[in-house]
Amino acid sequence: MKIAIIGAGNVGRAIARELLGNSHHVLLIDRDPKALKMESVPNAEWLMADGCEISSLDNAKLDSCQVLIAATGDDKVNLVASLLAKTEYGVPRVVARVNHPKNEWLFDQSWGVDVAVSTPRIIAAIVEEAVSVGDVVRLFSLRKGEASLVEVTLPDGAKACGRTVEEITLPDDATLAAIVRDGHVITPAPHDVFSAGDELLFIATAVAEEQLKKCFVTD
Repeated sequence: MKIAIIGAGNVGRAIARELLGNSHHVLLIDRDPKALKMESVPNAEWLMADGCEISSLDNAKLDSCQVLIAATGDDKVNLVASLLAKTEYGVPRVVARVNHPKNEWLFDQSWGVDVAVSTPRIIAAIVEEAVSVGDVVRLFSLRKGEASLVEVTLPDGAKACGRTVEEITLPDDATLAAIVRDGHVITPAPHDVFSAGDELLFIATAVAEEQLKKCFVTD
């Protein structure tokens, strides 16, 4: 898969190394000559260009990319690059870095963003997931923000404990994706029995999220 990354700072280069390690073809784009540390990611392609300019993106052949990652430290640049990638070049998947939480509401389909990655939100979700038992914790918003990966850890005495997967009626627009138990990931089967301490991972819409606690924890 061909992936373009706009922003060749520490974040962009780290993403590039991970993707190259998974056998993807990576193009790093940055307008700052000081950011072009080609020796740090020698297997990537590099282009000194402005990711907000059509001529630069033409040179990058963005229309041949399957994914665009806007990873600069400037939210304005990430938004413009995302919008151009989606509207002018039809890039199927656009991922954008959110630097400031107050701007997160902008990073949606109207700006061409399929997935917005907000470091503060991710860290907060990880903290919540670690300390919250019995609550529904949103871990990550998925494509276009229509659904999210959410987690519920079953406390002692939870409504679902001792019941099987098939005995629990899920709300509409919610799917039980996995059960994490004693460090192992279990693919849910109809006769699996829920236990206290199970971490349940769901794909759910916002409306369904509100109903999951009633289904699994308490009425």
